[in-house]
Amino acid sequence: MFNFNNTYSKLSDNFFYHVKPEDFPKSSLIIYNEDLAKELGAQDLDHTEILQYLSGQRLINNEEPISMAYAAHQFGHFVPQLGDGRAMLLGEVVSNGVRRDIQLKGSGQTPFSRNGDGKSALGPVLREYIVSEAMYHLGVPTTRALAAVSTNEPVYRNGAEPGGILTRVAASHIRIGTFQFFAAREDLKSLKELADYTIQRHYPEIKELINDRSGEIYLRLIQEVAKKHAKLVSRWMGLGFIHGVMNTDNMSLSGETIDFGPCAFMDEFQFNKVFSSIDRQGRYNYQNQIPIAQWNLYRFAECLIPLIDNDQNIAIDKVTKTLEDSLKYYDQQWLMTMANKLGISDYDEDTREIITDWLTYLHDHELDFTISFRTLTEDINSFAQFSERIKAKQGEEAQELMNKSNPIYIPRNHQIEKVIDMAYEADFSHFFKMCEMVKEPFLRREEYEEFERAPQKSERVKATFCGT
Repeated sequence: MFNFNNTYSKLSDNFFYHVKPEDFPKSSLIIYNEDLAKELGAQDLDHTEILQYLSGQRLINNEEPISMAYAAHQFGHFVPQLGDGRAMLLGEVVSNGVRRDIQLKGSGQTPFSRNGDGKSALGPVLREYIVSEAMYHLGVPTTRALAAVSTNEPVYRNGAEPGGILTRVAASHIRIGTFQFFAAREDLKSLKELADYTIQRHYPEIKELINDRSGEIYLRLIQEVAKKHAKLVSRWMGLGFIHGVMNTDNMSLSGETIDFGPCAFMDEFQFNKVFSSIDRQGRYNYQNQIPIAQWNLYRFAECLIPLIDNDQNIAIDKVTKTLEDSLKYYDQQWLMTMANKLGISDYDEDTREIITDWLTYLHDHELDFTISFRTLTEDINSFAQFSERIKAKQGEEAQELMNKSNPIYIPRNHQIEKVIDMAYEADFSHFFKMCEMVKEPFLRREEYEEFERAPQKSERVKATFCGT
């Protein structure tokens, strides 16, 4: 099925535990992502064999499943010991020169499960499948979904729910929290091993500095991570997406969106919108996402201080300057993303004022974020109070910019809830329809009219839940 070529499992033993997925003999395959499978060289396989591999019933010949160690700041509070409590990395696949992780989520207990069962309810599996694939087709860096499996066994959260397993594909599963795990233990040997591995795997453009004793390579690593996270979070903002749990263990060093738990795309726009049922203080609300990404970058940079200079004061001065220089990336990316949504490529401070006024208008009138931007795209005169200001800043490429920046379809929360409700009654028809819909989010199609509409007030979903 896969020809695994593992590198992370060759790192020191304290990076992970060797594990084995639990066997779910009653499981059934819901969906296999044939398009992604082709990219991985795993297409045209017998579905019975796929099911056995992706439900823990059978190990692939050169498979070395592991669960990875990490720590995290969770809602601002540091937890020094976390790790993959319900996930197992089956291995790494290299296809067309690109290395990617293949991971099972919901596959059973690991040494990091903290008395949990390591399993997942089916609802979070279907949510992550839909939203991660939507992100990919919207052009946002993201982990992807290769398969969804029903275990046909109950899991117990607030009562019994059907169980499921997601097969996730990622550039890697290295997180800011992975660095924090070793930094908290003052394990400089492992910290350097992890940093050098991350550079080799994700930042080859700076790896020629790997033998430079000045620590410059680790300052460059901070800069490169800042660039990727700035681009990523700005794209979320441009889609009205709220991640929900931007803890440091949910920020990937590869710059991909990872861990679609209590996430959602906004319907009616609000600057301080929160969907996560566990974010009671609004730490990860919509408008806080860029400041939180920057806060997380500081936590990452703190981990690297011992690698940058033996003199801590000199190292801190270097890191501080690097961080101050890096913060500008976030504002630049946000301004570019939002300007492009208005069809503006030559943006300036006046453009920022237009964007702010436009978003304030959406907020004050509780207008649907996606529909409003698409309406502006298709008929700019629909918003007369903004049309002349926006047109005055647009160039010849304005329509093309708007068409590819403002989707018609997003995976709306009420539709995902409908998917889950139907799936719990063993009806996956709406799930399959959404999986097809998200593949072409910028092309209007009559058969997907229901996915274009905003929810009625009675359909609005006000909170989403973690799948743990």
